[in-house]
Amino acid sequence: MTAPALANSLVATSPIAGATLKVAPSAVTITVEITPMDMGNEITVTDPGGRRVDDGTLTVAENDIIIGMKPITESGAYRVSYNIISEMDVPLVGSFIFNFSSSTISTPEEEEVVPLTPAKAQGSDFGTNLFVIGLLVASFAVLITLALYARKIFKER
Repeated sequence: MTAPALANSLVATSPIAGATLKVAPSAVTITVEITPMDMGNEITVTDPGGRRVDDGTLTVAENDIIIGMKPITESGAYRVSYNIISEMDVPLVGSFIFNFSSSTISTPEEEEVVPLTPAKAQGSDFGTNLFVIGLLVASFAVLITLALYARKIFKER
């Protein structure tokens, strides 16, 4: 009797495949269904020019494989290629892309300070006040009705 065939599959990635990031990731994480072996796995991250931007530190933590990143500043598509080996399984090989959009921060020589004041909510105060007064009158009427009903019950005893 043969053992059932296992097939490892990708569960999640961080950054998410296809996502556009405004902040450079410090690491890339790939989560797989079957726990990978501690050795033999490979993940590489390349920038839009094809240069490696991962720092080579690969960590396996349960079903997560994490590769550290060098600081990235260039905007564009970054490719993550992986070859993940799990015991008694064929290697899981593939790649995905995430985008990085570096935000350029301009520093003007003189900044104008504009005080922020909360904007007044648009709407009618009269309608709100009328509604609250109506609720108070209705609750007072209910209170009187309950008091009279309670008085009637106690007189009958």
